[in-house]
Amino acid sequence: QVQLVESGGGLVQAGGSLRLSCAASGRTFSLYSIGWLRQAPGKEREFVAAITWSGGSTYYADSVKGRFTISRDRAQNTVTLQMNSLKPEDTAVYYCAAPIIGQTVAMGGSWGQGTQVTVSS
Repeated sequence: QVQLVESGGGLVQAGGSLRLSCAASGRTFSLYSIGWLRQAPGKEREFVAAITWSGGSTYYADSVKGRFTISRDRAQNTVTLQMNSLKPEDTAVYYCAAPIIGQTVAMGGSWGQGTQVTVSS
């Protein structure tokens, strides 16, 4: 099993930037992919971005493409989500999760505790 702990998040004005980090521990050698999902109040949880642990291939939801960048540091066992040009509709609780396959978290996968991102207009 892999344990995930997020950090970052907070309150920012529209057009601003935030950086989320996720530290992985445990059986990190077994990671296939890792990434972020988010859930806004009253909405379903949705995929944001993912990266393959070995090759570094990246995947993004259309709503964040061009604004968000996901990266990973295999030496530090961390994954980072750089969020630029933030919009009020990006407001949500952001979860780090693994593995992510086809924009969903595999059954039995690992989740972080979530971190709040609030974008004011």
